[in-house]
Amino acid sequence: MSALYGPTSPEQVPGSTQQQLRDRYLVDDLFVPGKVRTVVTHYDRVVAVGAVPTDAPLALEAVPEIRSEFFLHHREIGIVNIGAAGVITADGEQFALANGACLYLGRGVRDVTFASDDAAHPARFYGFSAPAHTTYPTALVEPGQGNVRELGDPLTSNRRTLNQYIHEGGVRSCQVVMGVTQLHPGSMWNTMPAHTHDRRTEFYVYFDLDQDARVVHLMGEPEETRHVLIGDGGLVLSPSWSIHSGVGTSNYSFVWAMAGENQSFDDMDGVAIVDMR
Repeated sequence: MSALYGPTSPEQVPGSTQQQLRDRYLVDDLFVPGKVRTVVTHYDRVVAVGAVPTDAPLALEAVPEIRSEFFLHHREIGIVNIGAAGVITADGEQFALANGACLYLGRGVRDVTFASDDAAHPARFYGFSAPAHTTYPTALVEPGQGNVRELGDPLTSNRRTLNQYIHEGGVRSCQVVMGVTQLHPGSMWNTMPAHTHDRRTEFYVYFDLDQDARVVHLMGEPEETRHVLIGDGGLVLSPSWSIHSGVGTSNYSFVWAMAGENQSFDDMDGVAIVDMR
């Protein structure tokens, strides 16, 4: 099951309806029980994957849009489990992923399958894939074992723990930069001050949200911002020209992942809130 998201320009945002914004930038059905969903985009040729295995393993298969013999023939992928415990098997080697763990698979890994420890409480595997020019080794990072950065302040409601997994100083990759941010209780704002990075595309997947909770995700150019309301498991596509920030009705977590011109985490152009419109 796959979908294709074409490129957009900032000129399309100001006159868009809320439904048009959601159609272009939000995937709210990435995680379907018993299925693998593949979202192919023209944003730096990034492909997002959602896999929810239940009573049988699921295979990561090539889709027509990437024109490859197998999915990772010319690609790499970072995978974070945002559900219950599960296992990923890559070319015969098994990797157990607890909630919040991250697995990197490099170019050339042929056979990838997803399985849950308990079909009644399935894993939810989120994959972020980009083209790769060489092969880096498979690497598993357990929750909390990446480069941990404590950011924000309770006084500004943005106290958060950022775990860098795939990055320049951690797990090596060609393009993919990936990690998980967890908002502390009482904190709701992420990525504030907001920023853009013209050299990279970034995708967010929000999770650890109650069924009736939402994140108000801010997007668009700094002088023409818009918002999209996102529930648990929602994937938002953030083009390089768009800010990406948000506030929730409660604290939450999100997977952030980038691909593009470079892998420098701090290569961003900040925007003061007083300059946003």
